[in-house]
Amino acid sequence: MVPLVASRAVPMSRDDLPGVPDPELLDPRRPGARGAYERFADSIDREALDWLFDRAMQRPIQPEGYVESRTRFFGPSGAPSPAPHRGASAAEVLRIFRERVAPMTFNAQHPGAFSYFTPPPLAMSVGGEVLAQWLQQGVDVWHAGPVGAFVEEEVTRWLRDLVGLPDGWAVLTSGGVMANLMALTVARERHLGALLDRPPRGAALDGARVYASDQTHFSVARGLDVLGFPEGSLHVVPSDDRYRLQTEAVADAIAADRAAGLMPFAISAVAGSTNTGSVDDVVGLAALARREQVWMHVDAAYGGAARLSARDAARVPGLDLADSVTIDPHKWFFQAYDIGALVVRRREDLHTTFHRSPEYYASSTPEDAPLNWYEYSIEGTRRFRALKLWMSWQHLGTEGLGGLIEHNVDLAAYLASVVDAADDFDLACAPELSVVCFRHLPIRSDGWPVDRLNVYENALQRALEVDGTAWVSVTTLRGNTYLRAGIVNYLATRSEVDALVSALRRLSEGVLEDLYRG
Repeated sequence: MVPLVASRAVPMSRDDLPGVPDPELLDPRRPGARGAYERFADSIDREALDWLFDRAMQRPIQPEGYVESRTRFFGPSGAPSPAPHRGASAAEVLRIFRERVAPMTFNAQHPGAFSYFTPPPLAMSVGGEVLAQWLQQGVDVWHAGPVGAFVEEEVTRWLRDLVGLPDGWAVLTSGGVMANLMALTVARERHLGALLDRPPRGAALDGARVYASDQTHFSVARGLDVLGFPEGSLHVVPSDDRYRLQTEAVADAIAADRAAGLMPFAISAVAGSTNTGSVDDVVGLAALARREQVWMHVDAAYGGAARLSARDAARVPGLDLADSVTIDPHKWFFQAYDIGALVVRRREDLHTTFHRSPEYYASSTPEDAPLNWYEYSIEGTRRFRALKLWMSWQHLGTEGLGGLIEHNVDLAAYLASVVDAADDFDLACAPELSVVCFRHLPIRSDGWPVDRLNVYENALQRALEVDGTAWVSVTTLRGNTYLRAGIVNYLATRSEVDALVSALRRLSEGVLEDLYRG
């Protein structure tokens, strides 16, 4: 018998939970907990619906600017407060939400919200998100979320079919930035490594080149930085007069780089740019990629959803020719944040790039070979993102989702026609999808220098923001500031477009007065 060794007294572990407000919400096994949970859920639903049917319908965004908003949220100090030491009741927490959070939101459900790419989420998507958080499925190793793994496998199959790569593979991500980073990682590991015939690390990356247009998303350049590529690895090729990347220009760039002793290894095309919704010559670029033996990536984070529409699918051709495709359901699939996806032609490309086998993820039945999603992603534990898209697609079907896409495309065409026909507006280019960039040209602005007109457009956008009739962002195209309407709002109609145009004209006079005084 082994003698007991004297040691410090070990405190007894407690069987009861600590005293907190609303203890019945801490332990569903407590008597009466079911009723308490139901009352809590009712109060949450009531707060959400009060916000939706009241505040969200009043205006697209609060009128305060950034500095004023900080003071409103944080108080006079303008800085975050310390964490609370003692808890508050659920009712008190919801009161704080009502006073500090609800009044300061961007309201995507407002029919005049023509945002970056923030659509009003479908009710079924919100419901799926709520259920996903209660189910708490960790989508990394199969045992942490068995059904989560299966739902993701099914919904990513639907995405593969949509893109035109049914025999490939796909994985959900936090959004397009993560998907683009992962696509570049796969291209580096699987394609550049083969071209170099050595690990693509350190000095081996010198001279490697990726080709993209001046309209490509910032995440491509950021991704190359993160992956260790030196400055200059991204060869930016000028887009044409409609902001599209053309094949001939890329072919010339590749030829010049090869002549200089550099190593082209990837093309990153855009199918629906953030700036204008432009679509690159994906079909021609894919043919060039095959000839030059370079990786073909398409960032279709926004535009890929057009494939949901039988009528508009041809607006984004050639996705099936790519090695990898980014697609972002929280943009034009009308999903609650966050959910993106990366689709690849070959499943083994993802698995070989990201697979690791830590001992703590070992299975007691390895012969079953479960699907462990962490082997296909940079991310380890991921939220159960798939459920909301899976439920939304079940609810509306491809036909229903496609109908919402068509509504947005038609509304963008209507806005473009209105401003193009008006003497006091300037349309940047005809929309290929549902983004419309335009300028208002005020009275007596003929002969204004570019800088003065740019100041006016920025001031007009801010005046519209304060006014609350509608909301558009601003962007810069070839040195000129444009108002940008990203129409991914299925609640908007021609009435909201007409109201937007009328508001800009109405607000112009006050903006001009302020500029002349300044």
